[in-house]
Amino acid sequence: MGILKSFTAAALAAGLFAAPAAASAAPRGEILFDSYGVPHIYGKDEASVFYGFGYATAKNHGDVVVKLYGQARGRAAEYWGPAEIESDKWVIANGVYERAKAWYAQEPASFRAKLDAFAEGMNAYAKAHPDKLDPSMLQVFPITGVDVMAHGHRLMNYVYVAPQGRTMDANADAGSNAWAVMPKKSASGKTMLLANPHLPWAPSQLTYFEADLNGPGFKMYGATQVGLPVLRFAFNDRMGFTNTVNGVLGATNYELKLADGGYLFDGKVRPFETRTASLKVRQPDGTLATQTLELRSSIHGPVFARADGKTVAVKVAGLDRPGGLRQYWDMGKSKSFAEYQAVMKRLQVPSFNIVYGDKEGHVQYLYNGILPKHPDGNVAKWAGLVPGDTSATLWTETHPYEDLPKVIDPPSGYVQNSNDPPWVSTWPQAIHAKDYPAYMANNGPMSLRAQHSSHLMADPPKITFDDFVARKLSDHVLMTDRVLDELLAAAAQSSDPEVLEAAAVLKAWDRTVTAEAKGALLFEAWARKFAGPTYISDANYRVRWDPEKPIDTPYGLKDPAQAVAMLKAAAQEAKTSYGAIDRPFGEVSRFALGKVDLPGSGGFGNTGVFHVMTWSPLKDGKRTPVHGETWMSMVEFSTPIKAVGLMSYGNSTQPGSPHRSDQLEHLSKKTFRTLWTTRAEVEKHVEERVAY
Repeated sequence: MGILKSFTAAALAAGLFAAPAAASAAPRGEILFDSYGVPHIYGKDEASVFYGFGYATAKNHGDVVVKLYGQARGRAAEYWGPAEIESDKWVIANGVYERAKAWYAQEPASFRAKLDAFAEGMNAYAKAHPDKLDPSMLQVFPITGVDVMAHGHRLMNYVYVAPQGRTMDANADAGSNAWAVMPKKSASGKTMLLANPHLPWAPSQLTYFEADLNGPGFKMYGATQVGLPVLRFAFNDRMGFTNTVNGVLGATNYELKLADGGYLFDGKVRPFETRTASLKVRQPDGTLATQTLELRSSIHGPVFARADGKTVAVKVAGLDRPGGLRQYWDMGKSKSFAEYQAVMKRLQVPSFNIVYGDKEGHVQYLYNGILPKHPDGNVAKWAGLVPGDTSATLWTETHPYEDLPKVIDPPSGYVQNSNDPPWVSTWPQAIHAKDYPAYMANNGPMSLRAQHSSHLMADPPKITFDDFVARKLSDHVLMTDRVLDELLAAAAQSSDPEVLEAAAVLKAWDRTVTAEAKGALLFEAWARKFAGPTYISDANYRVRWDPEKPIDTPYGLKDPAQAVAMLKAAAQEAKTSYGAIDRPFGEVSRFALGKVDLPGSGGFGNTGVFHVMTWSPLKDGKRTPVHGETWMSMVEFSTPIKAVGLMSYGNSTQPGSPHRSDQLEHLSKKTFRTLWTTRAEVEKHVEERVAY
């Protein structure tokens, strides 16, 4: 602890919190933190808004964000010790910070000023409140515009597009929902938009931060991942956009064949390009030890030795495109659909489905991403290890915006996405896989969550805003519609008392994962056996998923007797795990953070639940969220707009903040906050006011 305390004194003595010279001339503004900890930032120009956003970021999420910036520098082990070595090696080997310097220099001076202002806002908070940050974070200051760029670059290109785990043979997990409804489908004749990302609850680079940014001629309300200086989920009085993860294959992992100290390529041995880098590692006594890294690159890109003995090179698309952050900013400032599309055509954002809606009645679904062009092959070929010994597999071009799947103002009156391939982004289908390269995206299978999403939008002829909100909260388990009646019929033929008891519980159950539901845990246990641990296998259905009937398959029981045996096993499992087969869902599933512990609802998306919550393993008879509902906003572009939302886990990760768990009651009760989007509304709920 003495070492940690010394960080504060040393940092202050060294003047590390002195704001850059430009800070003294920073435009002035004001931050109004409301009673949920949401910063409403009002600046006299764009740079002053960025300054305020940086200040608010440090206040609400300083410890998390500063660590992310240290990691993006490739110096995390120097700051925090050996646990960060692998993170640093990945960042250094991929040249993240050096490229961020080049990207920063390539940005227009006006945008560099915004990045600098965001950094200056963080520095100003740390200078004013060093005691509010973890002492070990203070050594990272001062933050610079390059740090802001580096964090965005690492997140977009080396967490989403080319995650370390994929190259090194691990898995990634993400998900989201999005809807945009046209006036023709809306009961009020007004466009509606749902933003509903699902990401982990533990504080990390994937944590969301809600904010309201206001300046001359622009307003953006919404959320973004902590540490980014722009909103990725945004709306104003005229328009809005949201994102879902789409898995665009923007990176290729090439397996190399080693030979004579190099690697084979087109029948010849090529030497690796090599360079040496150093890595400092903080020791338990506070001293620094230096490690030397011998880094290799092939014609494809940086080279890595995996634990399974394979040597892999990773080639990432979009490393020549520094403007992703600026594109998001300009998307939010667009004054018309035509202007928005012109911004999107820059194609600087390297991944994500992006869904848009505006007051004029336009909606768009875009399968966005920087996708390499290939001569042949499907997703499986290019998602796995690709032979790296031939130029035939080495891509050199990427697809332009015009090539990407998209749906604009469809006859159905809506677009939707729940992380599935783009082909059923509306119903009836407006685009088809056969019209695109096979490596663009798989042609299914479509998840039950995405099918549920399609039905929630397609089935009603008109949707009111209240219905829109209620449908977002749907806890119905779509999987039950496909199998439960047949399972109950088969169970009725059994004489086994355990089977009959379990069947009676499921028959009485309302087929939801609400807190009160008494059959949900039993069905979940059965579904794991029927469809596998992640609920995605359709092998045990009588009719498997059919691309000709994408939102109504699979269904039925291939082997009813086997399904009944699974029910008996599930009942035994439920008794062992929960003490009873009819334990209420919310007694076991808890929304618990800090001192707050409330009944939970929401279930695993692959069972067809739209209101998603992925639960931890059972501990002491309870489980808590690990992933699922995070930021939610629903907007109707009426005059004035209607906007409700929720940040499930609260709007601050700082220790001791009251805003870490103050929205859990809303989540438990399945209610939303009215989002305070006007200055007059905000003034009624001010918790703290900061002028700068």
